[in-house]
Amino acid sequence: MVNVIICEELKKICPEMTLGCIQAHVDVENSSDSLWKEINDYCEVLKKEIHIEELASLPRIKEGREIYKKLGKVPSKYRLSSEALIRRILQGKGVYKINNIVDINNLISLKSKFPIGSYNIENLHNPISLMIGKKDGQYKGIGKGQINIENLPVLTDYIGSFGSPTSDSERAMITSNASEILMCIYSFSGKTDINEYLKYSKELLKKYANGKDIEIEIIK
Repeated sequence: MVNVIICEELKKICPEMTLGCIQAHVDVENSSDSLWKEINDYCEVLKKEIHIEELASLPRIKEGREIYKKLGKVPSKYRLSSEALIRRILQGKGVYKINNIVDINNLISLKSKFPIGSYNIENLHNPISLMIGKKDGQYKGIGKGQINIENLPVLTDYIGSFGSPTSDSERAMITSNASEILMCIYSFSGKTDINEYLKYSKELLKKYANGKDIEIEIIK
């Protein structure tokens, strides 16, 4: 398992910060019809269960927004990826089709309401720290321009930062040549329910991505 730690500076602001990590060998390919049926079916459930005005008050999203405020980030400008994804669904825009790993990532995020990131291990370097983004920090976001990561919680190795609960960088993005991944579930309120979604993630990786050598770890 890759070595991931949460830095003390971030823990002082968010003592309950927790990462649920999965490392696995996978086959990256287009998503199957059955995976897309699971995603679309759950999108319909969300549309019936949640009104967009209520989104920011859902517990796991609310917790993240409160920590962002403590860090000095405006949560409506730097939305958690889970909030942004569910907002798309409720606005009738649907989910982007990327590949089976990213689509699995999105399905877990939709169900759990946790921000989740998936990264190509080949492009990462041990050790990895979840830390507070440095002054003037930025990286090229996936499908976006430069993202200001100052004061965001960011995953960082010795090359630089590559992921956050808001948006990930292009450096470690999952493409068809990825063979081993690190998936991170970001929780701002401790280990509550993380085990449930780690197990669910493992099931989905086996079912839809030929997941093998799957390791799971909870980082506090």
